[in-house]
Amino acid sequence: MNTRTIVIIPTYNEAENISRIIDLIVLENNNINVLVVDDNSPDGTSSLVNQKEESFPNRVFLIKRFEKRGLGTAYIEGFKWALKEKYDFIISMDADFSHDPVELPKMIKYLNNGEDVVIGSRYLDGVSVVNWPIGRIFLSYIAQIYVRLITNMPIKDPTSGFVAYSAKCIDSLNLDSFRFIGYAFQIEMKYKIWKKKFKLKEHQIIFMNREFGESKLDKKIILEAVYGVLRLRLDSLLKKL
Repeated sequence: MNTRTIVIIPTYNEAENISRIIDLIVLENNNINVLVVDDNSPDGTSSLVNQKEESFPNRVFLIKRFEKRGLGTAYIEGFKWALKEKYDFIISMDADFSHDPVELPKMIKYLNNGEDVVIGSRYLDGVSVVNWPIGRIFLSYIAQIYVRLITNMPIKDPTSGFVAYSAKCIDSLNLDSFRFIGYAFQIEMKYKIWKKKFKLKEHQIIFMNREFGESKLDKKIILEAVYGVLRLRLDSLLKKL
């Protein structure tokens, strides 16, 4: 099957990572393109992507925004672009090598075999996280349990950002209705797709803590996720989803 796949990578100050991650994706996978959505990174991330656009014409693309507007809005803009360009599969992925590009063909194979969404899971078979402090692992693990209890989603890693979607799943959503811009956005995506009865498959990955650059996780993002899950469940009960 000749399918078209795009990997969407939102960036803010990822100059130390973005060139390498693009090379690994594009050079190793002839049928996978890359779209970077950059929030005007002051470290010159977008300039490096421009260079890759020249090196890989029609394989690497850039949306440069004029301010830092958050992960969720970056993905929404990327999803709309990918749907307009008629891609069959759309993959969300981080720039910092916490998501290994070697997993991409495996996730795409599941989509080709009929799955609607494939989630790169850190918790499918125990805990597969490398170089995280024990406190961060504990917080993340508890978060997964909390999300599952509130939403009833049968997913062990509902906050994962490494996700492969069939375009029909994303096209079924009202992308302008999304509430959240931080990591709660990842939960909102899965929850809305699950409520529409699409098939979600988890695929075990090894999650590597970033070697270069700084994490974007902060207290505001954590609080958005905590209260956002409750809001999603309430909206579902009130038939607003």
